[in-house]
Amino acid sequence: MADYETVVGLEVHMQINTKSKVFCECSTQFGAEPNSNTCVICTSQPGAIPILNKKAVEAVVKTGLALNFTINKQCTFARKQYFYPDVPKNYQITQSEPPLCSRGKLAITVSGKEKIINITRIHLEEDAGKLVHEIGSKKLDYSLLDLNRAGVGLMELVTEPEITSQHEALEFLKELKSIVEYLGTSKCSMEEGKMRCDVNVSIRPVGQKELGTRVEIKNMNSISGVRNAIAYEIERQKEVLNSGGKLTQETRLWEAEEGITKSMRSKEGALDYRYFPEPDLVPFNLPDSFIEELQKQVLELPRARKARFVKDYGLSECDADYLTSTRMIADYYEEAFNAFKR
Repeated sequence: MADYETVVGLEVHMQINTKSKVFCECSTQFGAEPNSNTCVICTSQPGAIPILNKKAVEAVVKTGLALNFTINKQCTFARKQYFYPDVPKNYQITQSEPPLCSRGKLAITVSGKEKIINITRIHLEEDAGKLVHEIGSKKLDYSLLDLNRAGVGLMELVTEPEITSQHEALEFLKELKSIVEYLGTSKCSMEEGKMRCDVNVSIRPVGQKELGTRVEIKNMNSISGVRNAIAYEIERQKEVLNSGGKLTQETRLWEAEEGITKSMRSKEGALDYRYFPEPDLVPFNLPDSFIEELQKQVLELPRARKARFVKDYGLSECDADYLTSTRMIADYYEEAFNAFKR
């Protein structure tokens, strides 16, 4: 049997931590009565015009600066023409080219070795609503639509295909989540759907430069689920190829209870989305002063803070890792330490 190597790319969606939605003034409160946080804009009524939330732009740029991105000062929005059953207007307002942030990177540590994962982009877009499927007798099967989430600001981060195992993917998501929570740009609560992940997995014979057939696994809402789905998909693809079969480019779902992926649909390409410029939102320019002010707000991040705790306070790697796991714990520890010194 051939030896294979794994290639993984991640698409991470994080709800932006703002009080109102990205193109209207509706609340982003989680857990409100269904369809109570809605208006003519986020329910896509005829003639309703979106208005860009400045705070959402600030959050994306701030995240990009923390991850060493180039910030594109001239930006536009686009319509992504794809059928969304939970978006009444049946297109999504997003960014195509250029995104707000291009070419960033994130350092991870796996088995004691550091690795830099390059990130292609972070762009700003709107979230979709939520469908709740009620399954009963054949006469009572139906779906309910809640548009409270529709129009909540999202930042989508897309990595280069440089992740080579489920372990690296796990560490990337943990490190990313920690940084974004430190910044306060997203709460990243996966239980509330505020951080979700799509995974692209392929395998190829060791030494081959050309990528293998890519399979996408959609909308996973736990970091452990991402790890387990990648591990399963690697073995499934190996089994298909070793038995003489052929892999199909497709989208699959992760069934956590069964521990397997299941085919959902054939994979779309960029042409299927039919991007074109959003006519209701004019292009905008970010002045240097805007970016410089946000750069000042990017304080010490978890990885650097952990190294300083080990160096300055004589802590073990394990203790420093825990004490810097959240900004609140790290701040509390430093305040307590300084109070004790006095």
